[in-house]
Amino acid sequence: MVTSNGYVLDESPRRLGELRPVPDAERDDREALWARLRREGYLWLRGLLDPGGVREFRDFYFAHVDPELPRGDQRAALFGRVVPGPEYADFCAQPAVRDWYAWFLGGETFLHRRKILRHTRPGESGVGTATQAHYDLVYLREGTDRVLSSWIPLGDCPVELGGLVYLERSHVRVLAAEAAGTLKRPAASITADLPALAEEYDARWLLADYAAGDMVVHSAHMVHASLDNTAATYRLSTDIRYQRADEPIDWRWQEHWHDLDGL
Repeated sequence: MVTSNGYVLDESPRRLGELRPVPDAERDDREALWARLRREGYLWLRGLLDPGGVREFRDFYFAHVDPELPRGDQRAALFGRVVPGPEYADFCAQPAVRDWYAWFLGGETFLHRRKILRHTRPGESGVGTATQAHYDLVYLREGTDRVLSSWIPLGDCPVELGGLVYLERSHVRVLAAEAAGTLKRPAASITADLPALAEEYDARWLLADYAAGDMVVHSAHMVHASLDNTAATYRLSTDIRYQRADEPIDWRWQEHWHDLDGL
């Protein structure tokens, strides 16, 4: 059974499918990747990062953030040591990521300073425990809509650990609605009810078993959410955003997350 925020997803073939990785034949073909991104709304890049480096950063995180402590103590460690620290900065700007974006975007890049780093506990369920359905542009309206998000699982992340799921080709509908001015303002999640949203869009949620070293790049218009963690260990992931440096940058994303933002 696959759930998100306690809602049980419809596992019929018309409502649930598999995320498709970028084929090896396209990995070095920038035009093919752009065509895929425009068509599908995401690029699943298997093994882009060094798995050993990913696991090393995961170990570093849990050496400083004890998920068994009260949330106040976790926040103190997360926002006082990990988020502003050089280890996290180096991880997010490592050559495998930085150089890929420079090649893909075809110019000097800018990494948004406000990055998201979170863990989810095993066994949590109910509204508010998993990321609700949303698309990133609602939080980035002061800059270019060509900003790209990277979701990086910090460790192996099979479906039961609660990774990201994407609503198939939802970016096409979102782009049209954005152009028509019919979508929510100000920034807000769409819903926690993923099964109902799939019915509304007449689309499938796409899921995957991710591995350490994977990175998923997605459009700012692509609707996504996360599943509940039903495994026996913690899920850890980070979200970072790159864009071309010569395009408008949302000024609100130039500071780190801080304690008031929560986990």
